[in-house]
Amino acid sequence: MAMENIIEKARELVYENETDKAIQLLNDYLNENPSSDEAHYLMGNAWRKKGDNRLALNSYLKAIHLNPDSPAQKAYDMLMDILDFYYKDMYNQ
Repeated sequence: MAMENIIEKARELVYENETDKAIQLLNDYLNENPSSDEAHYLMGNAWRKKGDNRLALNSYLKAIHLNPDSPAQKAYDMLMDILDFYYKDMYNQ
């Protein structure tokens, strides 16, 4: 499968909530293409949908490191805003 097709398939899987399949596909893809910021961004989306915010943020940070203009920056900022909103009381204990 061509690289563009793998990324597009992963995007579809994330959209369809097939996160386990998307993560497996992206893991395989990233083993061969570790510098793909788009794949790291999609991995972040998959982990976020799966409910693992820590792994989502880590994936977004990898994408941002590879490409500062990646949409992962906006996704990272939005997820941090959400976490800050829901867990702000943790800072005041």
